[in-house]
Amino acid sequence: MRIYTILTLSVLIGETYAAPLPNTRPLTLDGDFSAQMVAGIDRFLMRETTASTKQREGFWKRDYRTEKTYAASIQKNRAHFRKIIGAVDKPSPIIALEFISTTAASSLCYEDEVMAVHNVRWPVLPGVHGEGLLIQPKGTIRARVIALPDADQTPEQLSGISPGIPVASQFARRLVAAGCQVVVPALISRSDEFSGDDRVRFTNQTHREWIYRQSFQMGRHVIGYEVQKVLAVVNWFTAENAKQTVAAPIAVAGYHEGGLIAFYSAALDTRIQATLVSGYFTERNRVWDEPIYRNVFGLLEQFGDAEIASLISPRTLVIEHSKTPKLVAPPKVRPGRSSSAAPGILATVSTANVLAEYERAKKLSAKGSSIALITKDGKHTLEKFGTDRALETLLRFANVIPKANWKASKEPTIGLQSKPPPHRQQRQVFELVEHNQRLLRFSEYERTESFWRKLPPAEPSKWHDQCEPHRKRLWKEIIGEFPSANLPINPRSRKILETDKWVCYEVMLDVWADVFAWGYLLMPKNIKKGERRPVVVCQHGLEGLPIDAVTRNKNERAFRYYKGFAADLADRGFVIFAPHNPYRGRDAFRVLQRKANPLGRSLFSVIIAQHNRIIDWLETQPFVDKTRIGFYGLSYGGKTAMRVPALIPRYCLSICSADFNEWIKKNVTVDSRYSYLFTGEYEMFEFNLGHTFNYAEMAALIAPRPFMVERGHKDGVAPDEWVAYEFAKVRRLYANLGIPERTEIEFFNGPHSINGKGTYDFLHRHLKWPKR
Repeated sequence: MRIYTILTLSVLIGETYAAPLPNTRPLTLDGDFSAQMVAGIDRFLMRETTASTKQREGFWKRDYRTEKTYAASIQKNRAHFRKIIGAVDKPSPIIALEFISTTAASSLCYEDEVMAVHNVRWPVLPGVHGEGLLIQPKGTIRARVIALPDADQTPEQLSGISPGIPVASQFARRLVAAGCQVVVPALISRSDEFSGDDRVRFTNQTHREWIYRQSFQMGRHVIGYEVQKVLAVVNWFTAENAKQTVAAPIAVAGYHEGGLIAFYSAALDTRIQATLVSGYFTERNRVWDEPIYRNVFGLLEQFGDAEIASLISPRTLVIEHSKTPKLVAPPKVRPGRSSSAAPGILATVSTANVLAEYERAKKLSAKGSSIALITKDGKHTLEKFGTDRALETLLRFANVIPKANWKASKEPTIGLQSKPPPHRQQRQVFELVEHNQRLLRFSEYERTESFWRKLPPAEPSKWHDQCEPHRKRLWKEIIGEFPSANLPINPRSRKILETDKWVCYEVMLDVWADVFAWGYLLMPKNIKKGERRPVVVCQHGLEGLPIDAVTRNKNERAFRYYKGFAADLADRGFVIFAPHNPYRGRDAFRVLQRKANPLGRSLFSVIIAQHNRIIDWLETQPFVDKTRIGFYGLSYGGKTAMRVPALIPRYCLSICSADFNEWIKKNVTVDSRYSYLFTGEYEMFEFNLGHTFNYAEMAALIAPRPFMVERGHKDGVAPDEWVAYEFAKVRRLYANLGIPERTEIEFFNGPHSINGKGTYDFLHRHLKWPKR
């Protein structure tokens, strides 16, 4: 039995629900529909993830006739891979590596009869450098190798000049003993020391997550940045080889996080002749469970690890199945820091998954490919990484004859000068932060160039069609498009509330298997036979429910924000539908975003399909005028108001309450307390939105339909200045289209809530429903 105490004039519905709406079946399900919706979407996304392995075959047109035809046939896939990992910035030219030295310390930090180790850096992008160690062998250079440690290891440890890695796994040092010139880059670490800003606060996010968040919104990625640092060294190696009569082979080798970077670098750059990936390669369908800094939008649509291996083919790939440390995120919150990090797990993967992906990789790769898997007895995980077998295989496939007795080289003597140079990690983090902030500052110019200058305002009747290419881009490339609902609507309903002015029905509609739309229909009692009324879809915000938009019980927390606006509008004679959006359940719903992103989709990919299904059903109701269905959402519902009506033209107007602002700045800036970089809402970030659509551009996709912003001066979402700045672009567009009366903004002296004055007038005017 459900008992509602939300309305003074409510009728409480007992164990036997009143009759359903005409042409609907009785809704007899019970329980927490919100949790059931999230669980159903989860099952749907897991099925889509499983299906992606077979579906991605359609994106590849491999031509196995020759190495040349094979390379040409996968070039489009390689370019797409570069784009989704964000390795798209123009590299800085590199002439030489720069020794890092001061009046107090030489760049030379270690030397013996086998090697000389220098602290170095090199240009990657404007203002961005790679840093690490250059290890020169004594004697002829037989190969040039980039050796990548895990994110929790230092170059010094991998080189054996600082404690922390067993002697047998110091593969940077051991490759030098074999006669290789080795560069060991420092990776962005999993520490949280620099994850935050003095002007705001510091967080428990790892450095990798801190960089990931601000990069992702700008179409970049911490992975892409580190790949570009590797490729800059490849550029230098290539330049050095050009000075020699015989070019030395170029190889990369990496462990754990370094294995990922080595793997992805080799997939992009065909100059890398041999690759060793240790502690990373596996079936990737649970990438959503890994730390968020491994989230690549659209990865599984075209790429599993086997497909990435096929980008390396026919060059050498050595896969070492080694044990990796177990890491569980979020990290523990240290004193003085806020808790905002996303969950995620890293652990040694099963041998069965590695073997299965290895077999797939062999089938997909070009003929004559050199691909090898190193395990313990072919069945188990190696306890150590960088084993003799792995290094021997790498060198053999790269046609490198190592120095005699290279495996017996002695361990370096560890001295005080073998510590990492001061502030290296800080510099690496700060340079990428500054690069992202520069992208943020210049992103408005790019949006102007790609959107506004290609859309000179036409007459209102032509504007929708003018915007169609951009609408498709937002849907297909940014939000991600699922196919339309494929089940019959199958409407079920039951009456749950009644006042003297309207009746409220709970309604459920089918979308896909396990996915449904659900909400409350408030139907005025005075609708005459044959009369068709306008509809207002009233959308709740984060962690909300449909009932929150309806309740007028001032003791309810929801009333402080929503003010019973759905009930108020029903009192005024509008038909109301208050749908449930699945952003409720904290990590339970945020994981949906994690599961959707690797498929090239997002939570809004599902929400759009649900809203389309709701409109499908509303349009069949005899009391609904399908040309007058408007949208009004608060907070996360306001976020919905920017995206859903932009992509669903059947919404004839949209009102964004308590959300409209300079959205890209809110997601990327590091120096404002309003920024999502500092909060636990890790699902907010949308890949490359910063260079494509801010809220003004989304509003342009709503135009020429009426659009309104409701804004409280005391709303903590953003300052008034951000809101007014972004809305000015919208107002200018509507004025240039000759329809300034179709857009407006109402500022009121209040908080993050519905105000219900100017917006109500806006609805009456544009939905052509008289005030009564």
